[in-house]
Amino acid sequence: MDRVHEAVERVDHYPRWQNEQNIVDIWLNTHEDQMEITDRDRELANTIDTLVNVTTAAQTEAIVDKETTVITEVQLYADGGSRGNPGPSASGYVLMDMGGRIVLRAGQYLGVTTNNQAEYQALKLALERAHYDFHAREVHVYMDSMLVVNQMKNIFKIKNRDLWPVHNACVDLVKKFDKVSFDHVPRELNKIADEEVNKAMDEALSGEAQH
Repeated sequence: MDRVHEAVERVDHYPRWQNEQNIVDIWLNTHEDQMEITDRDRELANTIDTLVNVTTAAQTEAIVDKETTVITEVQLYADGGSRGNPGPSASGYVLMDMGGRIVLRAGQYLGVTTNNQAEYQALKLALERAHYDFHAREVHVYMDSMLVVNQMKNIFKIKNRDLWPVHNACVDLVKKFDKVSFDHVPRELNKIADEEVNKAMDEALSGEAQH
Protein backbone atom coordinates (compact mmCIF):
# COMPACT_ATOMS: atom_id res chain seq x y z
CA MET A 1 0.00 0.00 0.00
CA ASP A 2 2.90 2.36 0.74
CA ARG A 3 4.32 1.77 -2.73
CA VAL A 4 0.95 2.29 -4.41
CA HIS A 5 0.52 5.50 -2.42
CA GLU A 6 3.86 6.75 -3.79
CA ALA A 7 2.72 5.99 -7.35
CA VAL A 8 -0.61 7.73 -6.74
CA GLU A 9 1.20 10.82 -5.47
CA ARG A 10 3.46 10.88 -8.54
CA VAL A 11 0.61 10.83 -11.05
CA ASP A 12 -1.73 12.97 -8.89
CA HIS A 13 -4.63 10.58 -9.47
CA TYR A 14 -6.32 9.25 -6.34
CA PRO A 15 -8.43 6.07 -6.30
CA ARG A 16 -10.83 4.92 -3.60
CA TRP A 17 -9.52 1.98 -1.63
CA GLN A 18 -10.02 0.03 1.55
CA ASN A 19 -8.07 -2.68 3.30
CA GLU A 20 -9.01 -5.41 5.73
CA GLN A 21 -6.24 -7.64 7.08
CA ASN A 22 -4.31 -8.83 3.97
CA ILE A 23 -6.95 -7.82 1.40
CA VAL A 24 -6.87 -4.46 -0.40
CA ASP A 25 -9.71 -3.30 -2.66
CA ILE A 26 -9.07 -0.44 -5.09
CA TRP A 27 -11.63 1.35 -7.27
CA LEU A 28 -10.32 3.36 -10.22
CA ASN A 29 -12.31 6.06 -12.00
CA THR A 30 -11.94 9.70 -12.95
CA HIS A 31 -14.09 12.20 -11.10
CA GLU A 32 -13.81 14.98 -13.67
CA ASP A 33 -15.06 12.59 -16.36
CA GLN A 34 -18.29 11.64 -14.61
CA MET A 35 -16.66 8.71 -12.77
CA GLU A 36 -15.80 6.98 -16.05
CA ILE A 37 -12.74 4.77 -16.54
CA THR A 38 -10.15 6.72 -18.53
CA ASP A 39 -6.59 6.19 -19.79
CA ARG A 40 -5.31 7.64 -16.51
CA ASP A 41 -7.08 4.84 -14.65
CA ARG A 42 -5.71 2.19 -16.99
CA GLU A 43 -2.16 3.52 -16.64
CA LEU A 44 -2.43 3.56 -12.85
CA ALA A 45 -3.86 0.03 -12.90
CA ASN A 46 -0.83 -1.15 -14.92
CA THR A 47 1.50 0.52 -12.42
CA ILE A 48 -0.26 -1.15 -9.49
CA ASP A 49 -0.05 -4.54 -11.23
CA THR A 50 3.68 -4.02 -11.72
CA LEU A 51 4.19 -3.11 -8.05
CA VAL A 52 2.30 -6.23 -6.99
CA ASN A 53 4.45 -8.40 -9.26
CA VAL A 54 7.69 -6.90 -7.96
CA THR A 55 6.64 -7.17 -4.31
CA THR A 56 5.40 -10.73 -4.67
CA ALA A 57 8.63 -11.83 -6.33
CA ALA A 58 10.75 -10.17 -3.64
CA GLN A 59 8.77 -11.90 -0.90
CA THR A 60 9.05 -15.35 -2.47
CA GLU A 61 12.60 -15.14 -3.84
CA ALA A 62 14.10 -16.83 -0.79
CA ILE A 63 11.55 -19.66 -0.97
CA VAL A 64 11.33 -20.32 -4.69
CA ASP A 65 14.64 -19.79 -6.46
CA LYS A 66 13.05 -19.99 -9.91
CA GLU A 67 10.44 -17.34 -9.20
CA THR A 68 10.39 -14.83 -12.06
CA THR A 69 9.06 -11.30 -12.20
CA VAL A 70 7.20 -10.19 -15.30
CA ILE A 71 7.28 -6.48 -16.03
CA THR A 72 5.91 -5.86 -19.49
CA GLU A 73 7.28 -2.31 -19.85
CA VAL A 74 10.48 -0.94 -18.32
CA GLN A 75 12.65 2.15 -18.28
CA LEU A 76 16.32 1.36 -18.83
CA TYR A 77 19.16 3.70 -17.86
CA ALA A 78 22.68 2.65 -18.86
CA ASP A 79 26.11 4.21 -18.54
CA GLY A 80 29.75 3.27 -18.98
CA GLY A 81 33.05 4.80 -17.99
CA SER A 82 36.78 4.39 -18.57
CA ARG A 83 39.54 5.89 -16.46
CA GLY A 84 42.09 6.53 -19.15
CA ASN A 85 40.12 5.74 -22.33
CA PRO A 86 41.41 3.12 -22.81
CA GLY A 87 41.84 2.21 -19.19
CA PRO A 88 40.05 0.45 -16.32
CA SER A 89 36.38 0.45 -17.28
CA ALA A 90 32.97 -0.55 -15.98
CA SER A 91 29.32 -0.57 -17.01
CA GLY A 92 26.29 0.32 -14.91
CA TYR A 93 22.58 0.07 -15.52
CA VAL A 94 19.20 0.56 -13.86
CA LEU A 95 15.80 -0.92 -14.67
CA MET A 96 12.66 0.83 -13.46
CA ASP A 97 8.99 0.08 -13.80
CA MET A 98 6.80 2.71 -15.42
CA GLY A 99 5.98 4.12 -12.00
CA GLY A 100 9.65 5.02 -11.56
CA ARG A 101 10.41 2.34 -8.97
CA ILE A 102 13.84 0.73 -9.30
CA VAL A 103 13.56 -3.03 -9.80
CA LEU A 104 17.24 -3.64 -10.59
CA ARG A 105 20.51 -1.73 -10.41
CA ALA A 106 23.87 -3.31 -11.12
CA GLY A 107 27.39 -2.68 -12.36
CA GLN A 108 30.12 -4.80 -13.88
CA TYR A 109 33.86 -4.26 -14.11
CA LEU A 110 35.15 -4.80 -17.65
CA GLY A 111 38.91 -4.56 -17.33
CA VAL A 112 40.84 -2.29 -19.68
CA THR A 113 38.76 -0.97 -22.55
CA THR A 114 37.37 2.30 -23.95
CA ASN A 115 34.55 4.54 -22.82
CA ASN A 116 32.43 3.72 -25.88
CA GLN A 117 32.90 -0.01 -25.34
CA ALA A 118 31.80 0.41 -21.72
CA GLU A 119 28.70 2.36 -22.79
CA TYR A 120 27.71 -0.34 -25.29
CA GLN A 121 28.39 -3.13 -22.79
CA ALA A 122 26.10 -1.40 -20.31
CA LEU A 123 23.30 -1.36 -22.87
CA LYS A 124 23.89 -5.02 -23.74
CA LEU A 125 23.90 -6.16 -20.11
CA ALA A 126 20.77 -4.18 -19.29
CA LEU A 127 18.83 -5.46 -22.31
CA GLU A 128 19.78 -9.02 -21.35
CA ARG A 129 18.46 -8.55 -17.84
CA ALA A 130 15.27 -6.87 -19.09
CA HIS A 131 14.60 -9.80 -21.41
CA TYR A 132 15.80 -12.85 -19.51
CA ASP A 133 15.05 -11.78 -15.92
CA PHE A 134 11.91 -9.68 -16.28
CA HIS A 135 10.49 -10.84 -19.63
CA ALA A 136 9.81 -7.24 -20.64
CA ARG A 137 8.12 -6.63 -23.98
CA GLU A 138 8.68 -2.87 -24.25
CA VAL A 139 11.82 -0.98 -23.22
CA HIS A 140 12.48 2.76 -23.04
CA VAL A 141 16.25 3.25 -23.14
CA TYR A 142 17.84 6.42 -21.74
CA MET A 143 21.61 7.05 -22.07
CA ASP A 144 23.85 10.10 -21.90
CA SER A 145 26.00 8.68 -24.72
CA MET A 146 24.83 10.47 -27.84
CA LEU A 147 27.06 8.18 -29.89
CA VAL A 148 25.40 4.95 -28.73
CA VAL A 149 21.88 6.36 -28.90
CA ASN A 150 22.29 7.70 -32.44
CA GLN A 151 24.08 4.59 -33.67
CA MET A 152 21.30 2.39 -32.30
CA LYS A 153 18.80 4.67 -34.08
CA ASN A 154 20.84 4.35 -37.31
CA ILE A 155 21.49 8.10 -37.37
CA PHE A 156 25.26 7.78 -36.90
CA LYS A 157 27.44 5.31 -38.79
CA ILE A 158 29.78 3.05 -36.83
CA LYS A 159 33.26 4.06 -37.98
CA ASN A 160 35.11 2.19 -35.22
CA ARG A 161 35.15 -1.48 -36.21
CA ASP A 162 35.92 -2.50 -32.63
CA LEU A 163 32.35 -1.48 -31.76
CA TRP A 164 30.73 -3.66 -34.43
CA PRO A 165 30.46 -6.88 -32.36
CA VAL A 166 28.85 -5.31 -29.29
CA HIS A 167 26.65 -3.08 -31.45
CA ASN A 168 25.42 -6.11 -33.40
CA ALA A 169 24.79 -7.96 -30.14
CA CYS A 170 22.62 -5.06 -28.96
CA VAL A 171 20.73 -5.01 -32.27
CA ASP A 172 20.00 -8.74 -31.90
CA LEU A 173 18.75 -8.19 -28.36
CA VAL A 174 16.46 -5.37 -29.48
CA LYS A 175 14.74 -7.82 -31.81
CA LYS A 176 13.63 -9.88 -28.82
CA PHE A 177 11.29 -7.10 -27.67
CA ASP A 178 8.07 -5.80 -29.17
CA LYS A 179 9.31 -2.22 -28.97
CA VAL A 180 12.51 -0.47 -27.92
CA SER A 181 12.96 3.31 -27.97
CA PHE A 182 16.22 5.21 -27.51
CA ASP A 183 16.52 8.69 -26.01
CA HIS A 184 19.55 10.80 -25.12
CA VAL A 185 19.44 12.36 -21.65
CA PRO A 186 21.85 14.73 -19.90
CA ARG A 187 24.33 13.17 -17.49
CA GLU A 188 22.53 14.55 -14.44
CA LEU A 189 19.49 12.41 -15.30
CA ASN A 190 21.63 9.28 -15.46
CA LYS A 191 23.19 9.51 -12.01
CA ILE A 192 22.15 6.11 -10.67
CA ALA A 193 23.68 4.20 -13.58
CA ASP A 194 26.81 6.34 -13.23
CA GLU A 195 26.97 5.46 -9.53
CA GLU A 196 26.94 1.77 -10.45
CA VAL A 197 29.80 2.35 -12.91
CA ASN A 198 32.00 3.97 -10.28
CA LYS A 199 31.02 1.46 -7.60
CA ALA A 200 32.00 -1.51 -9.81
CA MET A 201 35.26 0.17 -10.82
CA ASP A 202 36.21 1.23 -7.29
CA GLU A 203 35.55 -2.25 -5.90
CA ALA A 204 37.57 -3.95 -8.64
CA LEU A 205 40.52 -1.56 -8.43
CA SER A 206 40.52 -1.68 -4.64
CA GLY A 207 40.72 -5.47 -4.79
CA GLU A 208 43.62 -5.31 -7.25
CA ALA A 209 45.47 -2.85 -5.01
CA GLN A 210 45.13 -5.18 -2.01
CA HIS A 211 46.69 -8.02 -3.97
